[in-house]
Amino acid sequence: MPQPEPHAAPRTRSLPHGRPRDATIDARATEAVIGLLETGQYRSLTMENVAAAAGTSKPALRRRWKSLPGIVVHTLISVLGTTPTPDTGCVHCDLVSGISNIADGFGNSPITRALPGLLADLEADPELRELFLREYFEARRATSRTVLEHAIERGDLRAGLDMELTLDLLAAPLYYRAFFGHQPIDAKLAERTVLSVLTGIADPSWRERHHSEQDRPPS
Repeated sequence: MPQPEPHAAPRTRSLPHGRPRDATIDARATEAVIGLLETGQYRSLTMENVAAAAGTSKPALRRRWKSLPGIVVHTLISVLGTTPTPDTGCVHCDLVSGISNIADGFGNSPITRALPGLLADLEADPELRELFLREYFEARRATSRTVLEHAIERGDLRAGLDMELTLDLLAAPLYYRAFFGHQPIDAKLAERTVLSVLTGIADPSWRERHHSEQDRPPS
């Protein structure tokens, strides 16, 4: 009686041509893009020079990202992250913390040089644009929206405020300076922006409490 054949050992999945994915390529591509932007502009980036700086090949990059803007979007998210705006119950503190997180990333990285050209390229790639909006833009915006909603529930902010416009106002000075470079992204920009916006949307009782705390001598 014939014996059953032994089960074959499971085959390890690999990329075409039997080459396993390089687990370090994401980090190396990020470092390559940042390094190239330190000495050049976004328009000077190519798949060839990113591959060379990352110590890999164009086919290897294309297996991970289908285009150069895809690599730059990955780099932007890697550098700036999607750290949410905290929700501790202090609307002023939380918004300053969230905006400062982005400001620090912009101030410490040449990735801001890529923003104007990158956004123009995203218009030609709806799929990548959707990924950028979902993974970076909306991910941050959603947590700031939650902070504002909870502040309304506590009575810190006026009910019925225009939520989307408020979110735009909080982010606009930072991105405006990142795009045009006409003014620095300094350490106090987040504080000044948040206070300017809260002056318009806060409930009078919050403004009174905040001013009282500001006037209180340090212990």
